[in-house]
Amino acid sequence: MAAPPVVDLPFVDERLAQDLADGLAEVEKLLRSSVESRDSFVTEASRHLIEAGGKRFRAMLVLLAAQFGSSGASGVVPGAVVIELTHLATLYHDDVMDEAPVRRGSPSANARWDNTVAILTGDYLFAQASEILADLGPEVIRIQAQTFSRLVRGQIRETIGPREGEDPIAHYIEVLADKTGSLIATSGRFGGLLSGAAPEVVDRLTRACEAIGIGWQLGDDLLDVASESADSGKTPGTDLREGVHTLPMLYVLASESPEDARLRELLAGPVAEEDVEEALRLLRAHPAMERARAELVSWIDRARKDLSGLPDIPARAAYLALCDYVIERSG
Repeated sequence: MAAPPVVDLPFVDERLAQDLADGLAEVEKLLRSSVESRDSFVTEASRHLIEAGGKRFRAMLVLLAAQFGSSGASGVVPGAVVIELTHLATLYHDDVMDEAPVRRGSPSANARWDNTVAILTGDYLFAQASEILADLGPEVIRIQAQTFSRLVRGQIRETIGPREGEDPIAHYIEVLADKTGSLIATSGRFGGLLSGAAPEVVDRLTRACEAIGIGWQLGDDLLDVASESADSGKTPGTDLREGVHTLPMLYVLASESPEDARLRELLAGPVAEEDVEEALRLLRAHPAMERARAELVSWIDRARKDLSGLPDIPARAAYLALCDYVIERSG
């Protein structure tokens, strides 16, 4: 079985590229076998999103971080599978909460079956991840529990929104850190820890990966506004249509300038389809876009600062090139 494609970055030397491809092939094999059940329906539902594709970005980060220790250590691939199962489980649950009909170009599990099946399938993937974790030791189990706690906390905080008197922008960044940054941080941490990398290296990888994760999500916010077509992987204006207030929109909503009155009116709730083009045009021309991009760059600069202290090996160059890519993809 061929491995899924490594994130398309011009960063790897040939040997590192091959190591990552080989590692991802092992991850893919274990990922599929880990969800097999005596019940064929459970297997089918669990493999639904696995077979829909995805670049295994978080698994790749585990393997990349493991380059700073013994990359062939026995726990590295299982650790990457735990991360990927956790990520996939959250997607099943997210699709129920968002009532999403499509995921990765295929009908979502809740659309193909129903919400109950989707929720229980996500729970099953969490359980399978826990079974693999049991063989990796108590420290890894504790880290996963803390990560899971952050994932849930981020989802709850996003759902209820900022409390009265709380800065909506600070709230939003904290939600991103919990919902997106935490699992990507744990990807780097697992790779370093399970490969036996030095504690300082593990700490740097953890912090850098969290910052990269936050920057990546901020890039998605910008793409939803700035991209001209779905070629970027996002349909422009999706967040506007759904009434999701991303960072550029929060900057506009915090403005008291009379010139922003019309845009603030449009952003007050879900934008009607006939108003989406106007909202996109006004938002693209607004300084809030550059301000949001500056926030993205600041997180990537944090990542670079930690990465610069790592041993000078091809994996460090790969991480630094990933930082460049996160900025470049945001436009």
